[in-house]
Amino acid sequence: MKLVLGPSLGTSAATLWSACAELLADDFEVVAWDLPGHGGEPVTGPVTIADLAARVLDRVDGPFCYAGDSVGGAVGLQLALDAPDRVRGVVALCTGAKIGTAEGWQERIEQVRASGTPSLVAASAGRWFGPGFLDREPARASALLHALSDAADEGYVAVCAALAAFDVRDRLGEIAVPVLAVAGADDAVCPPELLREVADGVPGGRYAELPGVAHLAPAEAPEAVADLIREHCREANS
Repeated sequence: MKLVLGPSLGTSAATLWSACAELLADDFEVVAWDLPGHGGEPVTGPVTIADLAARVLDRVDGPFCYAGDSVGGAVGLQLALDAPDRVRGVVALCTGAKIGTAEGWQERIEQVRASGTPSLVAASAGRWFGPGFLDREPARASALLHALSDAADEGYVAVCAALAAFDVRDRLGEIAVPVLAVAGADDAVCPPELLREVADGVPGGRYAELPGVAHLAPAEAPEAVADLIREHCREANS
C-alpha cells in the first residue's frame, strides 16, 4: 500500500517527515510531496487547496493512504472529498477544516512580501515546537527552521492565500473515507478543538491527542505518529 505524506506550511517534506517515514518504510511504499516554493518545488502562481489535492492525485498512481500535517492535513480532507475512490484513509495532523482567519493570513502575506520568509523564523520557533523540543532535537529543529527561511516568498504567499480561502466545515459529513484527526496538546496554531471538530464531523471519525506536542507532530513525535498512521491505515484497508 502506498502512503502519501503531506507537509506543513514553511517546511519541506524531508525535514518534517524523514524521521517518521523511516519508521514506516517497512510497512508502506512511502511517497512525499512539497508545497509550491518549498523543498525545491517550483512556484506556479496562485493555488487552492483543491489544486494541491489534484496535484497529489496526478503524481500518485492507484489507491493510497494519506497523512498530512497542517496545510498537508487540509489537503488530506480535500482528497477525501474529491477522490474517495483513490484514498483509503486519512490521518489529519495538527490541522482543521478551516485554519486561521482571512485577516490573519493577509497579515502573514504582507509580512512575507515586505520582509521575506526569514522574518518568520523567530516567531515560528515559538509556535511550532512543544516544550523542550528545541533542546532535545536541536538538529531537527534547525533543519525545519532553515526550510522556512529557504522557502520562496511567492510560494509561501500562494499557500497562505489558499489557506485563507479553505473552509470545508460544512462538508465534513460528506466524507466517507476513514479519518483519524491527531492533535498536538500544545498546538496554538491548530489547537485540539479544531481536530475534535474534524473527528466529530466526519462519519466514524476518530480523534487522538499527543501530549507535549505542538504543531509539527511528525517531527516532534515520530514514533507516536508512525504508530498512529500504521494502525489507522491497516484498519482502513482491512
